[in-house]
Amino acid sequence: MTLLPTIQQWWKDQRQRESLPQTSRRFLRTVWDFARESTPDRRRRRYGDIDFDWERRVDTTEGTVGWKARLLGMFHSSYQPTEPEAFREMIDALDIDFPEFTFIDIGSGKGRVLLLASDYPFRRILGVELLPELHRVAQENIARYQNPRQRCFALESLCADAREFAFPPEPTLLYFFNPLPEPGFGRVIENLGASLRKSPRPLFVLYHNPVWERLVAASPELKKIGGKHQYSVFANSPAASTQRGL
Repeated sequence: MTLLPTIQQWWKDQRQRESLPQTSRRFLRTVWDFARESTPDRRRRRYGDIDFDWERRVDTTEGTVGWKARLLGMFHSSYQPTEPEAFREMIDALDIDFPEFTFIDIGSGKGRVLLLASDYPFRRILGVELLPELHRVAQENIARYQNPRQRCFALESLCADAREFAFPPEPTLLYFFNPLPEPGFGRVIENLGASLRKSPRPLFVLYHNPVWERLVAASPELKKIGGKHQYSVFANSPAASTQRGL
């Protein structure tokens, strides 16, 4: 993934929905936000999520992301790791038989959520990340991660475009933390719906900070079954019939 094609695709997507002046202003605002976030003070603030890394001897913090990956993220989806406490709250609200489910994180970044998910006995855990820099760090984190609470050891990070990802035909818990801009996220949801029609199976969607929740809600294959202000839970009919805790 390189910078110029990313900006060109971003511009094309914006122009399909906005006028030229609106797109130009949005572009300038994005560049300005990147410059502002690159100041020493803002860089120091990005290390505020480092406690997890110190405890587990891994690198999942936002503070160590290189400038190129950060700039690419501004035009695609900025890397922001999930807070461990928030993740555990969301997972613990689900009443599912973990060993029957594959956990998939779309936009898995450096792999923090993959590591957090390994505290639960999932069938396997899979991350999909577009940026090679973040994917490489995720692989290193998976290799060095040590936690006496770990219950799933089948972890994998894929460097791939989520818009082209083929969902495996198995019971799945799918995790989103705003991994894509609206057009790309909509395509992922369309692909997910097609996969469920082709291979019906239990599937849950755990959507953290659900900015594009309406795109998930518009899918005929999915129904909102719970959540709180910071997250939403969706399921297809086979999964919803087994859910009791929401």
